[in-house]
Amino acid sequence: MTEHVQSAVTELLEANHIDYDVITIPLSDDNKPIRNLEALLKEQNRDPHSVVRSLLFKTGEGDFALLAVAGGGRADWGKLRQHLDVRKLKMADLDDVEPATGYRVGAVPPVALPETVTVLADSSLDGYDDIIIGSGVLGYALALKQSDLKKLMADVPTDSFTKE
Repeated sequence: MTEHVQSAVTELLEANHIDYDVITIPLSDDNKPIRNLEALLKEQNRDPHSVVRSLLFKTGEGDFALLAVAGGGRADWGKLRQHLDVRKLKMADLDDVEPATGYRVGAVPPVALPETVTVLADSSLDGYDDIIIGSGVLGYALALKQSDLKKLMADVPTDSFTKE
């Protein structure tokens, strides 16, 4: 690790003896992550498609579900509604993300989340040996083995929740 980042995510990884690398993501003047993460990762010989996006959804009942997905797949709304057994589902508003997950937009991980958030994993995670997840701290991401993340997410339902 070149830099040290402390968050509930890194604490979880360290408690489970999981190795990870910290990736520094420069922030713009308005304190948002750079838009061209792909170029940054390519410069570091990392696969930009291996970034695990944490997509937060809100049900009609006001509950939250997070879909962890790698690559460029788009959520299959029908499959998500069916799996969650809900009729109404929408992307969570930006203002909902931090109160629901405890993390700012751009830093949300697929692990170390409140128990009130239902977590789902898309099978696209299986397509990468090394993956990149949110660190829980804006401006930093974590690179780790996909197999290690899957161990942490062993109880999380995994299916094809995206459209090809």
